[in-house]
Order: sequence, then structure tokens, then C-alpha cells
Amino acid sequence: MAVASVEHVIGIDPDRDRVTASVVDTATTGEQASAAFATTQVGYERLVKWADEYTQATDRAWSVEGTGSYGVGIAAYLAARGEWVIEFNNPTPSIDGAKTDTLDARRAARQTLGRSQPSAPRIRGNREALRVLETTRRGAITARTAAINELKALLVTAPVDLRDQLRGLTTTALVAKCSGFRLRSDTINEHTATKQAMRSAARRIRALTDEATQLRTTITELITTVAPHLLDQPGIAPITATQIYIAWSHPRRCCNETAFARLAGVAPPQASSGQKTRHRLNRRGDRKLNHSYL
Repeated sequence: MAVASVEHVIGIDPDRDRVTASVVDTATTGEQASAAFATTQVGYERLVKWADEYTQATDRAWSVEGTGSYGVGIAAYLAARGEWVIEFNNPTPSIDGAKTDTLDARRAARQTLGRSQPSAPRIRGNREALRVLETTRRGAITARTAAINELKALLVTAPVDLRDQLRGLTTTALVAKCSGFRLRSDTINEHTATKQAMRSAARRIRALTDEATQLRTTITELITTVAPHLLDQPGIAPITATQIYIAWSHPRRCCNETAFARLAGVAPPQASSGQKTRHRLNRRGDRKLNHSYL
């Protein structure tokens, strides 16, 4: 369904405490009204009532910026009411650099008109549950890696007698050894201070490892329930299946194969030089570019 098929597009620029809305006529691209509302249930209700004064529910679309962050609340509320919600990302800035909440809301509406295949926001429910679990698990893994690097850095600069005790140990053995250090309470010197610091880092590593393991267990249980067919594919484990399930979301999430390739990070960017024309695989993806294609 093309955006031009409706009479009005309502652009939404969300913030932490309020959302700014702008009603734009699709025929003239002129703004009919704009207003700001609180990011609460009452505020969302007032927003819809305000929109009803200028538009009809059957002849309007909502272009919401930041549906994965500040805009998630209003997007979910509108979708639950059966409104047509469009995910608006990667706005084109104005030539003069002017920027206000009202201008951003108007820009969200107008620039959506120029997109032939608008995308819908990610579906919540089980996908959102998996997203928050995986985000937290990934954060625990990152913090664990930082703690391991900290522990190994402490080992490099530790007193020679302490370093000799720990030399040659694997990471697992080093963490186990350091987490069991006993400290003397009557003396504080370089040796005891280093042991205390290493014990603290080691125990942090253990706590983060347990946290990541528990989250992975929960993720495995949930993805096995909601998408067992993904786990039946060769080479797809629970975490990979979770990433696929979160990214795809629903048929209108990606408007074409190019968009999905960008989202997956496998779209080949050009790497040509001189007489050579070639491409290379983009394994990391590019969120900024992804938004142009979603």
C-alpha cells in the first residue's frame, strides 16, 4: 500500500517525555496542524483525539521516527488500535540545518511520502522479549571480556612472586585461582592490594559468566517454543536463531532482498580502484545504510 493512497500522514518526533505530531496533507504536502503530547497513556489518547479533528482513521498513516527507542511506546499504542504505522528512519536533514521537534515531525511525514515501499515497525511480544534478553546477555559477555582483560593486565604488573604463582595458567584456571585468594586484614601493601584487585576481577568474571549462562538458557527455552523450525536448520544454534527471529519480525519488515541483505550485513559494497572493479562482503552490516533500504 502506497502512502499516497491516504489523505494525510501524521509525522511523529518522539522524545523521552513527549511526542510531537504534525499533520501533513498528502496532496499538497502542507502542514495542517502540529502539537505535542505526553508519553503516557493519557497523552497518547489525547494525541489520537487531536488527530481525529483533522483526519479520519481510514485515510491516514502515522510516520513514527525511532520506533526502536523513544518512539516504541506510541508506535505500539497506535498499532494496537489498528492504525497504519510506518517506521521512519534515516531522515534527510534540511539544507540550512534548521531543527526543532515540530520540524522533525513534519519532515517525518513529508519524507515518508517519497518512499514507495514504507516499512512497518518491528512486532513486539515474543520478539521484544528475545531482544531484551539477548541485548542483556550480549552486555554481560562484553563486560566479562573487559573483566578478563583487566585481570590479565593486573597479572602483568603484579609483584614477581605473585606472578610466578599464576604464570602459565589458562583463563579458567586463573579465574578460579584468583577468586579463591585469601586476604590478610592486618596488612595493606602492594602485594595484598594486587591480590584483592585480582580477586575482585575474578569474582566479577564468574558472576558475569553465570548471568550470561542463565540468560542463554532462558533465550533457548523461548526460541525453542516460538521458532523451533529455525533450530532445525543446519548450523543454526539458539543465539543465531534468536538474531534471525528478531531481525525479520514480519513480512513487511524488509521491503526487498536488498534490504534484507543490508540488515544481515552481507550486501557486497564496492571496493573498486583504478582498472579493477570488485566487491567485498560486508560482514558487519551498516545500520545507517540499512535504514535507507528498510
